[in-house]
Amino acid sequence: MADFKTVGSLERGEQVIAAAQQIVKALGTSKNPTEDMIKFLSNFDANFSKSRMPEFVVKKADRSQVEERLEILQDKIMSWDSDQYMIWDSSQEEASDYLQAVDDVRNLTESLGGFSLEEDNHVDSELLHRAHGILQMAMVRLEEEFSHILVKNNQLLEPEQLSFNSCEEDFVNEDSMSSFEADSVGCTQERLLRDSSHNLEEYIVDLIHPTSILDLKCIAEAMFFSHYDRECCQAYSSIRKDALDECLFILEVEKMSIEEVLKMDWSDLNQKIKKWNRAIKIFVRVYLSSEKHLCDQIFLEFGSASRNCFVETSKGSMLQLMNFAEAIAIGPRSPEKLFRVLDMYEGLADLLPDIDALFMEEAGYSVRSECHEVLKRVGDSIRGIFLEFENAVRTNTSSNPYAGGGIHPLTKYVMNYIRALMDYSDTLNLLLEDSSEEDQMSPLSNSNQITEEDEQRRSSHSVTRMARRLGSITSTLESNLDAKSKLYKDSSLQCFFLMNNIYYMVQKVKNSELGTLLGDDWIRKHNRKFQQQALSYERASWKFILSFLKEEGICSPGSSSVSKTVLKERFKSFNLAFEEIYKIQTAWLIADLQLREDLRISVSLNVLQAYRMFLGRYAGHLECSRNSDKYIKYSAEDLENYLLDFFEGSPRSLNNQRRR
Repeated sequence: MADFKTVGSLERGEQVIAAAQQIVKALGTSKNPTEDMIKFLSNFDANFSKSRMPEFVVKKADRSQVEERLEILQDKIMSWDSDQYMIWDSSQEEASDYLQAVDDVRNLTESLGGFSLEEDNHVDSELLHRAHGILQMAMVRLEEEFSHILVKNNQLLEPEQLSFNSCEEDFVNEDSMSSFEADSVGCTQERLLRDSSHNLEEYIVDLIHPTSILDLKCIAEAMFFSHYDRECCQAYSSIRKDALDECLFILEVEKMSIEEVLKMDWSDLNQKIKKWNRAIKIFVRVYLSSEKHLCDQIFLEFGSASRNCFVETSKGSMLQLMNFAEAIAIGPRSPEKLFRVLDMYEGLADLLPDIDALFMEEAGYSVRSECHEVLKRVGDSIRGIFLEFENAVRTNTSSNPYAGGGIHPLTKYVMNYIRALMDYSDTLNLLLEDSSEEDQMSPLSNSNQITEEDEQRRSSHSVTRMARRLGSITSTLESNLDAKSKLYKDSSLQCFFLMNNIYYMVQKVKNSELGTLLGDDWIRKHNRKFQQQALSYERASWKFILSFLKEEGICSPGSSSVSKTVLKERFKSFNLAFEEIYKIQTAWLIADLQLREDLRISVSLNVLQAYRMFLGRYAGHLECSRNSDKYIKYSAEDLENYLLDFFEGSPRSLNNQRRR
């Protein structure tokens, strides 16, 4: 016979209270409390058994009694182990019976482990070893059942089910300047789930069918009480890792190494970043929030197990997302990437509070710190791209003048680019504030000297970093345009080109938030600039032709009589000069209708007034001459109509014929 110590038992009332407490805990996080209450009560025997003493408790028992009891429990465990079906797929009654058997094995094992046999330690060790073997078989089976339930009841949610839509149109779709040449600013990607007042619980969905949660809790409880918590958590993490990987796949996020990302061309990478920006918001706020909730439902009662399981399950997916952002941050800093990278920065920055809340305490430190570091590197990349953009504007060169003196593609690119940046003004002000003053103001070209007014503006605390940088960029653009204007041999076309481009810059600033950012002083200053260029164009283009309409030299020397020979030469020279300028300047282009009309009116006022006066004073001297229409080819009305053909970008010729 062997002496066994008696294991203390609960009084009946205490047993009921303990069981009731388990019910409350189990249903505390349930979304369907009525349904789960019925299910829990159907398993009451199994749950209630955890709060009462083991069935086999004696003060003195011989070896045969212990062996007999072990034999019975082993048969129960082995009978289910030999079945081809899963226990929890069969019936709740069988599942409860199995948990009861596991509970009995565990209690018996604990009892044997707590007893010391005075007579035969060897016999005691054999019994304990056998009990552990039976318990281990049960744990293996429970782990299989646990994994099976997780897989079977997994619920994959398509993004469309979440009712979160994002605008697929975006401003940056190409890898060249042409992507910013359009005058209309396209739709920027909507800020998915950007409400700063949100609560993570608002986005929780059921990743596992709710009816299976209680079964998972019961199995986890049995494994934890049997000191197989590590195996249970590993089984959970293994299954749920695959499920989260599947979520990323549904969100169209591929597993890619940093090297693979760096080798991608921009058109493909552009699409990848768009998908990443959309996916990370849904993944963190919906899938990870729901995964954390699922962990809490199953493991919250077991101390740190819930947060450890969550971190172990989700960190691989988070690092996959961070690796992509890291690759973008260390990749080439070409200007076309700026808007996509800004989207990445804003999206990740907006998610950091959520990430910090999900990955709390020491367990989630590695994920939290990695996300913060990646955000910092993405911010560094944005500053680098911004500097590269300004440098690209400065160093953009042309070997040939732009046809027709119209708006240069560089002007369109730069102005639409900085106009689109206004959507990110808060972020850019923050990032540019972090960079050094030396980086803030890049040197301007020698042709753009910094005025006292500029210095005052730049030293003013009311002028944001972004305003200073954009002001610097517009100055750099003007410098570049001035150099490009020198490619024209015709001085009047140089002025025409600068007038066109500066006017375009002014309109882009006036008709957008850039006007508020750069200020009224900038607008007034550049209005004066384009008006000055327009005046310089008129002088360079029409001064020569108007010289033929002057009175000096028409009368013969020493006489007041008009020299017909001189007069004929004047009309002939004027006609030839006008026909030449008509042929040339009808090919020049002013795209802006208002500017085109204003310049035509200004030219008409100067040229037509002089022509009418000259024609009225001297036409009569040639009317009696033979072939007078050879010299007086055009009336003032003809010239007025011909001027309507100017600046259309389509060259024409008068062909020495009158307009009908």
